[in-house]
Amino acid sequence: MNYRIRERSFWARLAARKMGSEKMAMVLGTTIHLHNTSVEELLRNRRWLRHELAHIRQFRELGFIRFLWEYLVESMRKGYYHNRFEIEARAAEIDESYDSWVYVGGNSTLG
Repeated sequence: MNYRIRERSFWARLAARKMGSEKMAMVLGTTIHLHNTSVEELLRNRRWLRHELAHIRQFRELGFIRFLWEYLVESMRKGYYHNRFEIEARAAEIDESYDSWVYVGGNSTLG
């Protein structure tokens, strides 16, 4: 699976502010957006990386607009923690099958 990781992301900074979090990783499409953390830190933290990769899979399965819409509706109805997409992503944190998606070193998908 191809994906990108973008450090110092405007979108992740906004999400961090909204969530009251010092560090943030968030996914839009096939890009993991980072705020106040690095690609290296994300890649070292397998649980965190698997969580974000699960969101990339969700985007791919539903499509960009449909995923955003369903995620928003789910969050408004149930809140962030009980959102089915977040529940699924938390379950993925211990799913080693996501490790086959991990790119390391100078892969062109990083940056």
